[in-house]
Amino acid sequence: MIGRHIGIALAALGSTAIAAPALAQNEQFIPALVYRTGAYAPNGVPIANGIADYYTLINERDGGINGVKIVWEECEFGYATDRGVECYERLKRRGPTGAAYVNPFSTGVTFALTEKAPIDKIPLITMGYGRSESRDGSVFQWNFPLLGTYWTAADILLQHIAKKEGGFDKLKGKKIALVYHDSPYGKEPIALLQKRSQLHGFELMFLPVTHPGVEQKATWLQIRQNRPDYVLLWGWGVMNSTAIKEAVAVGYPREKMYGVWWSGAEPDVRPAEDGAKGYNSAALQHTAGQFKLHEDLKKYLYDKGTGMAPKWDETGDVLYVRGLITAMLGIEAIRTAQEKFGKKPMTGEQVRWGFENLDISADRLKELGFENVLKPVKVSCADHEGARTGRIQT
Repeated sequence: MIGRHIGIALAALGSTAIAAPALAQNEQFIPALVYRTGAYAPNGVPIANGIADYYTLINERDGGINGVKIVWEECEFGYATDRGVECYERLKRRGPTGAAYVNPFSTGVTFALTEKAPIDKIPLITMGYGRSESRDGSVFQWNFPLLGTYWTAADILLQHIAKKEGGFDKLKGKKIALVYHDSPYGKEPIALLQKRSQLHGFELMFLPVTHPGVEQKATWLQIRQNRPDYVLLWGWGVMNSTAIKEAVAVGYPREKMYGVWWSGAEPDVRPAEDGAKGYNSAALQHTAGQFKLHEDLKKYLYDKGTGMAPKWDETGDVLYVRGLITAMLGIEAIRTAQEKFGKKPMTGEQVRWGFENLDISADRLKELGFENVLKPVKVSCADHEGARTGRIQT
């Protein structure tokens, strides 16, 4: 099973990550923490599919990373922090060099692993999520919130709103509500919003929503009563489409709603149908749509019936594309590490060096098939975020 993820179900967790003893020393193992089941599956599945397809493409098209085959194993954790930590512990030592890096795909799991990563010497890749302060690589040496933290996301949304109003000074006296998933993820933007509120004189409302977010009637009754000028939505999974439906029910204009980039994908708006028209969200640089890389995905995977997405058209969906980007950044960090340490499987410590020296230029993005999808990314020892650009999509 070289080059394919080893098992989706929990039953597969006992299977070996090594296809044949002769190849054992020339494989790069990457754990895959996923949630293909449970309340967050509609959002978790396309991300997992994008990641798996990119790894497969590198193996099928390129023969691996400079000849080193990628082997990965999925571990289902249902977006539950304790199960996510269990997956990490189970998979961190697989392969000849242990885990190259880990994508927790949960801010809660990221918090839980932040103290473990330096001990285990395994970098945590939290692209667009995780601990916002971990962009400071001098303090959080093993966390890499690539492309954007939640502080960045909140600031992008506030800058956009301020621009619409005619400047930050025009926000004075305005009321902005944050409807957020009551978890470490949802609470991340609060510090930034409070700071901006002090600077610019706007009022804040904080409205937590309990997991999984299907019951929000009381929340939106408060919004109907208080009529904030804008609502920021920090949701995930079914919470997002529920929020849009409740906004319709209380007559709150969707044009005044702005979601974070985890509240701006197809599963978030399709269930609300026409009610979603006018709704806005941040985008983690990219939006939806197929691009140059998809030519190779079709040739090497989907024409052969080995792609993970149920339908070819779904490979242009926002979260699938985000999976592709996440996997690409990880592979490029391994490739960068190989330039220093040799074309062989890298340890987590060597891959951390690769991330801290990651410098993906516009020319390299074009070579990789990501032209016009991302802007250049440059990470350093001090800056583990690497880019702070977003789009607003409606």
